[in-house]
Amino acid sequence: MKKFNFIIIFISMTNILFTEETKWIAIGDMHNWFSEAGCEVEVGRTGQITDQQDGLRWPAFYSVQDNQAAKAMWLGVENFYDPKVEKIFDHKVVHVGPRFIDVKNETMPIDFTMYGKYDHTRVFVDGTPATNLIYTDVVDAIDETLPSERLLINKVQTSMGIEMTRKIYAFAHQDHQNYFIYDIVFKNNGCFDPECETQYEQTVNGFMAYFQYRYAISREGMVYDGNWLPQSAAWGHNTMNEVIGEHPESPMADIDQFYDDEEIMRAMFSWHGYHSGAGFDNIGGPNELGDGRLGASQFTGVVTIHADKSPSDQTDDINQPSTTWYMLSDDPLTDVGSDQYNAGRMTEEYNYMTQGHPEQNHAEQVGSGYANSFSPGGVSNPGGTSQGVGYGPYTLAHGDSIRIIFAEAVAGIDRKKAYEVGINWQNDINTDNFPPNPSDIQQYMMTNYSGSQSGKDGYKNAWVFTGIDSLIKTFKRARKNFRSNFDIVSPPPPPTDFSVTSGGDRIALEWSNNAENYPNFSGYRLTRFKFKPDTTIFYYDINTGDIADIDESIVQIWDFTPGENSFDDKTATRGFDYFYFLEGMDDGSQNNGVPLTSSKFFTITNTPAFLKRPPGELEDLRVVPNPYNIASRDLQYGISAPDRLMFLNIPGECTIKIFTERGDLIQTIEHNDGSGDEAWNSLTSSRQVVVSGLYIAHVETPKGENTIRKFMVIR
Repeated sequence: MKKFNFIIIFISMTNILFTEETKWIAIGDMHNWFSEAGCEVEVGRTGQITDQQDGLRWPAFYSVQDNQAAKAMWLGVENFYDPKVEKIFDHKVVHVGPRFIDVKNETMPIDFTMYGKYDHTRVFVDGTPATNLIYTDVVDAIDETLPSERLLINKVQTSMGIEMTRKIYAFAHQDHQNYFIYDIVFKNNGCFDPECETQYEQTVNGFMAYFQYRYAISREGMVYDGNWLPQSAAWGHNTMNEVIGEHPESPMADIDQFYDDEEIMRAMFSWHGYHSGAGFDNIGGPNELGDGRLGASQFTGVVTIHADKSPSDQTDDINQPSTTWYMLSDDPLTDVGSDQYNAGRMTEEYNYMTQGHPEQNHAEQVGSGYANSFSPGGVSNPGGTSQGVGYGPYTLAHGDSIRIIFAEAVAGIDRKKAYEVGINWQNDINTDNFPPNPSDIQQYMMTNYSGSQSGKDGYKNAWVFTGIDSLIKTFKRARKNFRSNFDIVSPPPPPTDFSVTSGGDRIALEWSNNAENYPNFSGYRLTRFKFKPDTTIFYYDINTGDIADIDESIVQIWDFTPGENSFDDKTATRGFDYFYFLEGMDDGSQNNGVPLTSSKFFTITNTPAFLKRPPGELEDLRVVPNPYNIASRDLQYGISAPDRLMFLNIPGECTIKIFTERGDLIQTIEHNDGSGDEAWNSLTSSRQVVVSGLYIAHVETPKGENTIRKFMVIR
């Protein structure tokens, strides 16, 4: 309980004292929010405890895939004169995160602008805006010459006379949509406020840029959502943090051998480690209480792409980052109220930022033990462990700047494999099917971090740890992309408009043809989901061990040639909810034969379309199903509407009043859309689900014509 009490106090303080503007980038398969303060702090976007895992959503097509708990950026210097207080500090540190921001006095935003190569699609269902991107992809300006589909520019003036310009690149290309590239420049401009009303020119010595990452993998199985994994995993109590490439002159044989033209990979990554409260082998976060599917098999981390050697030497310094020391996530230095004028505290912070590399990193010390029990020196550790990455020290004369570039990514086994492996693990079948040709790093991970090497746990963990291969591959793609000056081909743009209209015997779809001007454009692919917009589209046959890419009872796909810009879906079934997305495609000639597609996130509808009957007559009115039986709820109108009853063949305009058997009015529905259908999800006017019993529906038209129907509910 102490953990929750602490967080509640923090949230109330930050909400009262500080506000920040945030923006989302949500165009690829990894979504994240960003803060104008320069870094993303704990519960900084919503202030809600339930959103402690908020951001770095991958795979973002599915709900609650968040892996981010908190981040921090600390900037520190030595022997610094602060003209604001007219005092020399042995060490000056300004902070944003992991729990504290001060956008008025410490990291002060100057610019926070989202640029898009194009805007998000205008999506409508039955005339109403129906896209999440209205809220999560707010583009401030269009620039068709951008090298990426999105570019967020974030400029911050700090209270140590250092200006930070942070550029964040995001891509829609299917091979590059699970990472962000951060290009950050720190300049000694001598300004101490956004207007530069206080200015003092001095050389900054010992400048350090220190970033801290607190990951919690992944939200799906955690306390506020699936609730099948231990509670404290939601704030990263059992997160494992590994560092590779920190000793480029003497790499480890098993884990540091990731060379591209003799270049070592300098990176850190995190995963869901063992937790003493699980009661089962929880690597990968299997749903042990349910079907076994893996809910925390992601790997997330950061790779250094470039760090200047000095302001006068912009070549890459392979010895950066200079610090990779971890920090306990509830260390007193992470507390609320970081103080940029507390000399003793700032010296402690600076010393932490410059510690160098530990003899053993966090993961190496934990091994295959319980990550939540890690307590170096016997120090209490209720919050878990965060990974620090520090660059420097640099000497910056007035006007000097240094540049640091890194990529942040999430990867792992795909959703389909997470289901297959988890279900096999739960049922102890097919568990001799270990990954073929394991990589050196996968074997290193298994040997050092898996408690079991065989049996169903060894099988599960062996597949989970192949996820690190995917992350390393992503790191390499990001690094190559940046160093080639973003020389990747952009996929076709999405349609500027996409509309879906419910009808009596069909659902009509229309879209604009702007993408057809794209080079080598080949057509469109339309995908329809039954029940909900993030429906699992594959099917695993536990008896045969086979997995089908498409469950055709849930998903339908149609292809269209250029020039086809409308479609009538006549295959929908009355009473069910349907969601759609549309992708534009090229012919693959620009991508080694693999077609490039516009991101599905531009057009996914978040409001259902459904079939509507033409208006009927009162004498033909039916209540379906009758009786309604909770035991058959999923067989009636499906998981998107398990409590649904339908009034069919009703007049186009009428009032439906629903009474209990003894005559109590529990709901009134005004039906006025001109169709012959009306849905009722078994809720009273006070939002209570109705109980078992006999109910009476009284239906009356504006002309005073009326009829009564009785129906049963069995719960």
